[in-house]
Amino acid sequence: MSEPTMIPAPPLGDRAALGTPVHAQLTTLDARTRWNLRLRAEAGFEPVAAAFGVALPREACRVANVGKRRALWLGPDEWLLTAPAVDTSLGPALAQTLAGVPHSLVDVSHRSCALELTGPRATDVLNAGCPLDLALTAFPVGAGTRTVLGKTEIVLMRTGPEAFEIDVWRSFASYAFDFLAEAMREYV
Repeated sequence: MSEPTMIPAPPLGDRAALGTPVHAQLTTLDARTRWNLRLRAEAGFEPVAAAFGVALPREACRVANVGKRRALWLGPDEWLLTAPAVDTSLGPALAQTLAGVPHSLVDVSHRSCALELTGPRATDVLNAGCPLDLALTAFPVGAGTRTVLGKTEIVLMRTGPEAFEIDVWRSFASYAFDFLAEAMREYV
């Protein structure tokens, strides 16, 4: 297996925070490692949970967390695994654990960056460009899915009643940040 991909410099430069906690606040999150896992074999689920420290969610659009490690169900045989960027042993450990089990494990750390949107108006700000029903009853804490924001694809996770994490491809990061900043202007 090749060495893990180095995570490039943040695409948003010095744009660290925007807004106020009174209505909505948008911040960039620290770099992290990301792995796309495709797995159908039941024999792989327990070893992945042991090596990663988080059991893979088996329910649609759910996120499982342990500490700063996260597994998000993206499809019937697909998960996005994330961990802090300093956790460089994750890829080799997972690859070794899955040896002999049909799977695909791809380091996609370089592909995306993460934003956090919090506050009482966070749902309203997101709904300016996201067609999902983000009411707590429809998209509860611990839910996550691929969706769109404006004209770009994102991975959206609800981390709290008034908190969302947005994973966006680096090439669209400025667009997503500026889109959310513009939507926040209504609540300033």
